[in-house]
Amino acid sequence: MKYLFSLMALMLSLTVASGQHMFDYGDIRAGRFTARTVTGVRSMNDGEHYTAVVDGRIEKYAYRTGAHTATIFDIANHPEMGTHFADYALSADERKALISTNRRPIYRYSAKADFWVFDTATGSVKKLTEEGQEQEAIFSPDGTKVAFMRENNVYCVNLADYRVQAVTTDGRTNEIINGHTDWVYEEEYGFTRAFEFSPDGRSIAYLRFDERRVREWTMPIWGKDIYPELFTYKYPKAGEENSIVTLHVYTLADGHTTTVDAGEETDQYIPRIGWTPDGRLFFYRVNRLQNHLEVLVADANGASSVLYSERDRRYIERPNEQTVTFLPRGRFLVKSERSGYMHLYLYNERGAVIDTVTRGAWEVTRLVDVVDDRVYYISTEGSPLRRNLWSVRLNGRGKTRLTEEDGTFTIAPGKGMKYFISYFSNISTPNLVRLHSANGRVLRVLEDNAPLRETLKTRRVPQKEFFSFKTAQGYMLNGWMSRPLDFDPTREYPVLMFQYSGPGSQQVLDRFTLNWLDVLVQEGYVVVCVDGRGTGGRGEEFRKCTYRILGELETIDQIETAKYLASQAWVDADRIGIYGWSYGGFIALNAILKGEGIFNMAIAVAPVTSWRFYDTIYTELYNGLPQDNPSGYDDNSPINFAAGLRPGASLLMVHGTADDNVHIQNAYRMAAELVRAGKQFDMHVYADDNHSMMPGGRHHVHQLMLDYTRKNL
Repeated sequence: MKYLFSLMALMLSLTVASGQHMFDYGDIRAGRFTARTVTGVRSMNDGEHYTAVVDGRIEKYAYRTGAHTATIFDIANHPEMGTHFADYALSADERKALISTNRRPIYRYSAKADFWVFDTATGSVKKLTEEGQEQEAIFSPDGTKVAFMRENNVYCVNLADYRVQAVTTDGRTNEIINGHTDWVYEEEYGFTRAFEFSPDGRSIAYLRFDERRVREWTMPIWGKDIYPELFTYKYPKAGEENSIVTLHVYTLADGHTTTVDAGEETDQYIPRIGWTPDGRLFFYRVNRLQNHLEVLVADANGASSVLYSERDRRYIERPNEQTVTFLPRGRFLVKSERSGYMHLYLYNERGAVIDTVTRGAWEVTRLVDVVDDRVYYISTEGSPLRRNLWSVRLNGRGKTRLTEEDGTFTIAPGKGMKYFISYFSNISTPNLVRLHSANGRVLRVLEDNAPLRETLKTRRVPQKEFFSFKTAQGYMLNGWMSRPLDFDPTREYPVLMFQYSGPGSQQVLDRFTLNWLDVLVQEGYVVVCVDGRGTGGRGEEFRKCTYRILGELETIDQIETAKYLASQAWVDADRIGIYGWSYGGFIALNAILKGEGIFNMAIAVAPVTSWRFYDTIYTELYNGLPQDNPSGYDDNSPINFAAGLRPGASLLMVHGTADDNVHIQNAYRMAAELVRAGKQFDMHVYADDNHSMMPGGRHHVHQLMLDYTRKNL
């Protein structure tokens, strides 16, 4: 390996000599390295055109030629709406657009907004209601109505006269939520709208969350007044009671509500509802331990039956809209890892498997589209570090790779998959947006980020390189490292390890990133990231081996990484640090407390310090119930290992007081144990900032971590 390092050192020295100059975090904060992209892309019904957002306008383009064919909407023509809009959706017949403005975030995904109905033929716009901001507004399938949620109730507006019809009336803050998910569903299942129109537009199915038995969490919002406000919401911690969730169908014509039979058990989850193409209501049902998934269909009277069922000896990863995809003629696709890898399976209308659509020692990461007899999907085939688009027939034959380059692709499909737009990057290529024909041929470049690429040529931007190594336990782990451009293998360098390590996550991916860590690299640090056991892209066994022992194997693998690095001649073994945010903060704390001196610095931002403090769905999925598995919660909780902080080691904890996700309770309890153990540490608290250190502190945190690393590593 030394000859490789020597060759690299020579090449990098020549690069530095070419006139590149330093950058600092101010350049990153100012957006000088931010890649441009194409936003708000929506395929139109004919599959030949798409819309995109450009400077406050909804523009229409032809896929094949790229010609701009129309401006559908321009907010400059409607001063009553303000100066910009947050999002838009076209009705099914494309005669109207639903446009949101003045968006006000609530939690990670939820928000309130003002909604406006724009008529594409007349150019007129009308506010949806005058009674206050709405949530989750959507058109009915025929475009004649809009349903929305406000103050925990569901409503429907008839666009003929803008008459508002109340679908529910019993919604009440911190008690009953209709048509919207509660906090834990939103955070862990990743969706907020919990209502759907039937295909004929005559009914609305919705979930009702009774969260009266869920215990409350209260946060002070310090603000600028002499007394803080108190923000209280329902947050079910591991082992505690969840909301009781029920499913209902409201008929718009007569106002009748039918309750759907979801079973006698109330301590369960209903993480998805919808309607099949032939008009049947379906929903998912998951038990509290999350190792049994069922897909049920219901009739008009609310009677339900199981269409599909799956069990796992450990857990079934949180189901989402991709878990089951309904097709014409009653068939459906299932995304399952029953083979040990995530793959697609075709079922008939009776729930019997017809074909295995994909197979192999690789994983389908996203189902992009199904058109006629072909399935389009993104997978890890070739390397868990990369993502490419493939297509295959429903019978599993005729597989074709549709994207050529090695790196990471995301796809915006056109209707009927006549065309698609790809977003691509790899470790050396910033965001590249292109238009493809159905066979993958590139027709046009929509954004090549040429100005950014020219800027990068003038700066001392470090390049990532991938590597693998075998741990003492015999596991091959993948990683990347960034070294200074003038790297000299005869010198010793300090190393900062970065990781997240959470179940199913991946940080070691072939994609372009440039952030505060790169500032350190050009200043003479080496930054290393390794995905340990429990992370994604490598199959079920590698990911699920951390079940019921969260933190144990992940910590071992980061310590093993540090030991491997310390054995390299170019690493200063007395200057190895580790950093992580959220789950990564949990591992960073465990690593410095259990690492027996291999780390001399750790930074933990918004860390979980005991899984007893975290929410039910996430924690119990990966760690079981605390009542059944107390050792899995306590044996790897850093608050129980505060005495392990070695003299001279530097530890920084950072947390926001308004973190609704990982409560600051975690950092406070960790701090209390460190004080009790007589350990010195540093702590920085950001008043009224959330889990992402927003709205005010994110850039401040990055600068803080830069300065702390310079001082202590």
